[in-house]
Amino acid sequence: MFRLAAGTAAMLAILTTPQVVMGNSGSLNVVCSAEQPWCDLMATAFEKETGVDVAMVRKSTGETLAQVRAESENPKIDVWWGGTGDPHLIAAAEGLSQPSGVDTGELLGWARNMAEISEGSAIGIYAGALGIAYNREVLEEKGLTPPSCWADLADVSYAGEIQVANPNSSGTAYTELATFVQLFGEDKAYEMLHEIGKNVNQYTKSGSAPSKAAARGETGISIGFMHDMVTLASSGFPLEIVAPCEGTGYEVGAVSVIAGAKNPENAVKWVEFALDAGVQSRAVEVGQFQVPSNGNATVAPESPDLASIKLIDYDFATYGSGDTRARLLSRWDADVKDAEKN
Repeated sequence: MFRLAAGTAAMLAILTTPQVVMGNSGSLNVVCSAEQPWCDLMATAFEKETGVDVAMVRKSTGETLAQVRAESENPKIDVWWGGTGDPHLIAAAEGLSQPSGVDTGELLGWARNMAEISEGSAIGIYAGALGIAYNREVLEEKGLTPPSCWADLADVSYAGEIQVANPNSSGTAYTELATFVQLFGEDKAYEMLHEIGKNVNQYTKSGSAPSKAAARGETGISIGFMHDMVTLASSGFPLEIVAPCEGTGYEVGAVSVIAGAKNPENAVKWVEFALDAGVQSRAVEVGQFQVPSNGNATVAPESPDLASIKLIDYDFATYGSGDTRARLLSRWDADVKDAEKN
């Protein structure tokens, strides 16, 4: 949580230009579903830019969607920033978020598509491809051949070596689930996920946790977003990143203004701030390598090259539907998580 000292807040209010529109209390409540360092950078930079007092917490997309639903009659959140776009689209479809009315003219097509699907309630802020990471030292020590395809992860030699998040709480893992369904067809997807599940040592709450565990050598293989893996590899961890041979899905991270937000003017100002090319270019300062949505933003050289990855034509409208998500998760619980590993 970010709180300015009373004297500092007063001084910033005096120095704020007349063009800056303040909310009812000069404050903003944000839930961030990106990595904590990026959440911190955004909150601090926004406070400095506007003088608005930001109260921020980090939660996964599944947790945030549940909170927004539970608080629909009395929202405590003004803005939901970051995390996979599917839950943002669900929130929009359920009337839990509202259009911000900001200009999306500088954004890339996939970001504008998110806004069009949601009628302006969810706007794309970054993109990232799903992939596999492995700790080369762990696999070398155990004499294991590195995977190159999704199907490889079902090999019995990887028993106890794979870590992935739970799609009920993690947008990353829901993207994986939806990717498998789109790649292989629903029945085959669940068969594969069940077989891979026999090799899974833990279903984590957070989508980035498995790759962090792989980086530390606590597990041999992880499934997650490639940009999170790049962050770890660029920090010196022995991670190798794989774009699966069959093709892979991707996320469009989003920002949404919550319907009934108590600080709507500041919420819109946050959206404008988050879509700014200069602001998006700063993600690399905290080791975040997603592809920014503003066409004028700087793409870090370490960022995965989406053009060189075999991406599926991810159907955000279908898999961002609440009914589809609920059905897929229910089947995942029955066919994968709770199924006997035999």
